[in-house]
Amino acid sequence: LQLQIEQLSSRNPAAKYHGILQAVQRIFREEGLTAFWKGHVPAQFLSVGFGAVQFMAFESLTELVHSVTSFNARDSFVHLVCGGLAACTATVAVQPVDTLRTRFAAQGEPKIYPNLRHAVVTMYQTEGPQAFYRGLTPTLVAIFPYAGLQFFFYNTLQQFSKWVIPAEAKNGASIKNLVCGSCAGVISKSLTYPLDVVKKRLQVGGFEHARAAFGQVRTYGGLLDCMRQIMREEGPGGFFKGLSPSLLKAAFSSGLIFFWYELFCGLLCALKSPESMKRKEG
Repeated sequence: LQLQIEQLSSRNPAAKYHGILQAVQRIFREEGLTAFWKGHVPAQFLSVGFGAVQFMAFESLTELVHSVTSFNARDSFVHLVCGGLAACTATVAVQPVDTLRTRFAAQGEPKIYPNLRHAVVTMYQTEGPQAFYRGLTPTLVAIFPYAGLQFFFYNTLQQFSKWVIPAEAKNGASIKNLVCGSCAGVISKSLTYPLDVVKKRLQVGGFEHARAAFGQVRTYGGLLDCMRQIMREEGPGGFFKGLSPSLLKAAFSSGLIFFWYELFCGLLCALKSPESMKRKEG
């Protein structure tokens, strides 16, 4: 939906996709069930790499803030800045697999890239190493506020929940982390979504021939040129194409990321020192 130039409307006969349900039905009919997992392998590399680098950098940055400044490392503003910087670090580290993931998801039939190795070799030989970093600028511009706001709202919602949920209600801690993470993901994604659309458009640059079956294609000269063309041809609504499925994804992924992160941190702390966990809970 993000890559479709035509208006997402059933009244537009040229539009291939109109909305979530219609898109699901058409993808299944034309490409089969496996089409919903296009780019799944690079997406897993992306998830593992991004998550590992982001949380490692976030913990290191908050510890640094606690050590060398007078700011409270638990403050929401500190989480905003450290979360944004950590995400930028992770983005630079995993941008190549993000580009690969987008291209696998975007290609039609017959496939241009049959597998990951072929895609890497073909992109390197035909477009050069810079192809793996297409869309990096809007990604960095978008990821700092997105991740920063995600950590900010997660921390804020966690603090707010302490006022709502009784301190003795320990059994609901995991559900609280899940809900706070989901809400933080939806809010931050909504506020930064237009740049995500621009990023996806730039990542498929030089790959237009693989999009011919999906409708019109465009070539963009960069971040500003992409934004100008979208505004001129598609209007303000063009920056919010695919928002609904993206928010659903953000709700599930962000909630589960924080849920599992907090859970594993708790388990590691318990394995390291059961007594320290008892003291912490006390």
